[in-house]
Amino acid sequence: MHAKQRFIFRLAIGFMTVFLMCGTVSAQTKWDMPMAYPVNNFHSGNNQKFADAVKQRTDGKLQIVTHPGASLFKAPEIKRAVQTGQAQIGEVLMVLLANEYAIYEADFLPFFADSFEDAVKLYQIQKPFVEKNLDSQGMKLLYAVIWPPQGLYSSREIKTVGDMRGLAWRAQSTAMIRIAELVKAQPVTVQAAELSQALATGKVNAMMSSATTGVDSKVWEQVKYFYDTQACLPKNMVIVNKSSLNKLDMATQNILMEEGKKAEAAGWDACKKVTAESVAILKKNGMLVQPPSPELKKGLAEVGKIMAEEWAKKAGADGLKLLEEFRKK
Repeated sequence: MHAKQRFIFRLAIGFMTVFLMCGTVSAQTKWDMPMAYPVNNFHSGNNQKFADAVKQRTDGKLQIVTHPGASLFKAPEIKRAVQTGQAQIGEVLMVLLANEYAIYEADFLPFFADSFEDAVKLYQIQKPFVEKNLDSQGMKLLYAVIWPPQGLYSSREIKTVGDMRGLAWRAQSTAMIRIAELVKAQPVTVQAAELSQALATGKVNAMMSSATTGVDSKVWEQVKYFYDTQACLPKNMVIVNKSSLNKLDMATQNILMEEGKKAEAAGWDACKKVTAESVAILKKNGMLVQPPSPELKKGLAEVGKIMAEEWAKKAGADGLKLLEEFRKK
C-alpha cells in the first residue's frame, strides 16, 4: 500500500471512529426528575429504584437523574416544569393541582375513600380522568403511588373539633385551607421541604398528614399528639413530558412503561409496610398516638360531608360521574 493510500485509509478510520463515538453519545439521553420529598422518604426511594431499573434495562441509553427534597423545583413548580419541558419527568402530589382540575382533589376528600381498599377503587375510577387531562396538556401519567392514611398532628390535646379553633394549621392545598376554615383554625401555607423549620419556629402547630411525613420531619420534637383519623389516602403521580417521551425509540419507551407499572405496584406495597413502621417510630419517640375520640370523629365526619358536597358542585360533570361510579362499586 502506497503512503498516500495509507494516509487516506487512516483518515477514513479516524472519521469512522469519531462518527461512531458521536452516535454513541447521541444515543444516550439524560432526564431530570424533580421530587418534593426527602431522599429517605419511601416515595423518593421508590422513584430512585425505578430510575435505576430504567438505566439498567436500557444499558444506560436513558438515565433518569432524581432530585429529591425540592432541590431542583419546589413542589408547586414541578408540574409546570414537566409541562414546559424544563424537566422531562417529575413527581407531583395530585391535590396540588386541584385548582386546575377538581378530579385531582378526589383522593384528598376527608373520610371519602378512607381505607386501602377504597383507595384502590378510587384510583381505578380517577385514573382515566387524570390521563385525559394530562394528555391535553402534553403530558402522560406514568404511575401513581399512595400515601399512608392521613392523621391529625397537634401540639395540644384534641378531643372535639372545637379544640382545633385557633391552631396554626398547615395548609398545603385548597382542601386543607377549607378544613382550617371549617374548624376555625388559622391556615398557613407550608410545603414539605419547609415543614421542619415551620414547626421549629412555631409557624405551624397542627396539620393533617401521614405518619411518614411525621417521621421525615421529626415532628415529635415540636408536637406531641397524633390522632389516627384515617382521613384520606392521597397520591403522588409521576408524569412525563410527551415530547420528550416521543423522542425515545420505541424499545426505550416500552421499558419506561413497564418499569412504571412495576414502580406503581412496588410503591403501593411499600406504603402499607411504611405505615406500620412510621406509626411505631412516632410512638418510640414519645408521641401520643391514639384513635380520635367519638366526638372528634363525628365532628370531622361532618367536615368531610360538607367538603364532599362542595366538591361535587365545583367538579362538574366529571366529578358527578366519578362519585356515581365510586358509590356503585
